[in-house]
Amino acid sequence: MDLGLKDKAVIVMASSSGLGKAIATEFAREQAKVMLFSPFEDQLKEAQADIKAMTGKEPEIFVGDITRAEDIKQLVQTTVVKFGSVYALVNNTGGPPAGTFDAFDDEAWQKAFELTLLSYIRATREVLPHMRKAGTGRILNSTSSSVKAVLDNLILSNTFRSGVVGLSKTLSQELGKDGILVNVIAPGRIGTARIDQLDQLRADKAGISVEEIQKNTFKTIPLGRYGNPDEYGKLSVFLCSEANTYITGQTVLVDGGLVKAL
Repeated sequence: MDLGLKDKAVIVMASSSGLGKAIATEFAREQAKVMLFSPFEDQLKEAQADIKAMTGKEPEIFVGDITRAEDIKQLVQTTVVKFGSVYALVNNTGGPPAGTFDAFDDEAWQKAFELTLLSYIRATREVLPHMRKAGTGRILNSTSSSVKAVLDNLILSNTFRSGVVGLSKTLSQELGKDGILVNVIAPGRIGTARIDQLDQLRADKAGISVEEIQKNTFKTIPLGRYGNPDEYGKLSVFLCSEANTYITGQTVLVDGGLVKAL
């Protein structure tokens, strides 16, 4: 299938590692023009080199803080200068700290809001003029399976990830007339450093090994394993591609069947 992404300009947020890097890699395989974004310059350069080695397509990089409005504005401006426009935006970010309600004060809530919801709003605001001018575009918002079934000890993520779904559904209604499709993609247990961190926290709390935690988790997943980042990346790229012409306003889980909610 031709995804129609050759030379299309794409921004992937938080893409120096993990799911963001996996998504960017799949875009590069389709010969898209990819802009990586992260505050970690060394990791960005490493990701840039890795992606070029794997795909033959070298992405551009931009160093910035996802919680700073000015950095996001400059990211989009730089992308337009280098690539001519922005066809697709993949909003993505690491999760806020784990913990229960009593663990967090106003400052923690504000930081989580700026990280997981306001950053998506700001990036979307910056790319929309360029997508509207082109008469087409794709916005994909990465969240978590918690938007369908909340996860224990992750109240900050549970709250603001669900806000992303409300934002995305509303935008899909508002932007359809502009030829812009907006969707949400939500990972279950995908093998990344974030999952390793959460598994370690669960293991420490239960007083057992990480291996035991993972063995028990695999039993709850119909496919019997964690997902691979590239599996997440491939679906992300399809939803952002020209092959997707009629899917918008949807939340798609990549979870191996983990979530039982309808």
